[in-house]
Amino acid sequence: MRKQYRAEGLAEKDLAATPVAQFARWFQQAATEGRLYEPNAMVVATADAEGRPSSRTVLLKHFDEQGFVFYTNYDSRKARDLAANPYVSLLFPWHPMARQVIVTGVARRTGRDETAAYFRTRPHGSQLGAWASAQSTVITTRAELDASYAELAARYPEGEPVPVPPHWGGFRVAPQTVEFWQGRENRLHDRLRYVTQPDGGWRVERLAP
Repeated sequence: MRKQYRAEGLAEKDLAATPVAQFARWFQQAATEGRLYEPNAMVVATADAEGRPSSRTVLLKHFDEQGFVFYTNYDSRKARDLAANPYVSLLFPWHPMARQVIVTGVARRTGRDETAAYFRTRPHGSQLGAWASAQSTVITTRAELDASYAELAARYPEGEPVPVPPHWGGFRVAPQTVEFWQGRENRLHDRLRYVTQPDGGWRVERLAP
């Protein structure tokens, strides 16, 4: 099941000045050249107050020099973990391109204005879904979930504004390290990691594969 990866690598001289700028380059390539399905899909790993880890796939909705943003129910397991322990890891597994990006940083809630602005861009059904599902809680049957959605659909038909749930919003992950992993031949992969510095700049270091 092993595959020999590409000969072309990743050199320090070819990196962008900041990890977000470098991420933008790779993200664009993943979406175009790589033709990846949902290149914004990322594995979000959190740990609770006792250090017990959990992970799940979430869609990245925005990124800039301030960080990487995703949205969720604030009562979900991931949000409860982040309330107790804000340190988080994001993994973008772009396997068809033999690439990975690994972000570590601190997650903070987005402001309500930013959350509301994004919520209004969501499809009507997704807006209703944010109300219908008490994420991460145990439910008896699928019918219970469908009934909750149907009730909301009747209350807020298509075209009717849906209020932003108070228990729903975004997290922005401010990166402390960002690693760019490029698969290479003979398992001698390139791993270049940006590390934030006290003055706000970045140091780049190469890791052994």
